[in-house]
Amino acid sequence: MTTFRPKFITFDCHGTLINFQMAEAARDLYGSRMDEPKMLEFIKNFSAYRLDEIMGDWKPYADVVHNSLERSCKRNGIAFTEEDARAVYERVPTWGPHADVPAGLAKVAKEIPLVILSNAMNSQIMSNVEKLGAPFHAVYTAEQAQAYKPRFQAFEYMFDMLGCGPEDILHCSSSFRYDLMSAHDLGIKNKVWVNRGHEPANPYYGYVEIAGIFDLPGVVGL
Repeated sequence: MTTFRPKFITFDCHGTLINFQMAEAARDLYGSRMDEPKMLEFIKNFSAYRLDEIMGDWKPYADVVHNSLERSCKRNGIAFTEEDARAVYERVPTWGPHADVPAGLAKVAKEIPLVILSNAMNSQIMSNVEKLGAPFHAVYTAEQAQAYKPRFQAFEYMFDMLGCGPEDILHCSSSFRYDLMSAHDLGIKNKVWVNRGHEPANPYYGYVEIAGIFDLPGVVGL
């Protein structure tokens, strides 16, 4: 891995580069209505329903948030309002990077083109990207691909747009379920897992583990 110089380094954005704060948003809305064990269960449900909502045909991310929040409220006996769902959705473009991200990205960007493949809307993603502090060769969204990761269609759209194949990239993500499992199945051999504590390690999928993006330059020999 240390000698592999990819044509592109491709990234998941929310959670990997951007500090994805859906749990915090849920706490702000509902934390006063339930005790800590119930809040943790609600957050777990909200995360699981978001994944379930994106596994079929593409729909706007506002609908993903709305539906998954409504289902979580129903399961946990909490009153749901459309205003709550809209408030959560509108937070997404305000989120900025994890502290380790800007310096590491800037160093790598001097030598290798950077690409984002995000489960995002076109109208929101650039607000997040602008906060990353590094130039990107391309930013692709689920809206453009008409599919969310982990569906292969999202990755295949990126390959088509870049004019490259799985062997040409290094894919970097903090999530196995959204990114690295699909990357493995599609033949992306060069993968980096950013261990942000979202999911347990899963060595079967073959990756280099890093603690933050500040370690990424070393993976590609920079």
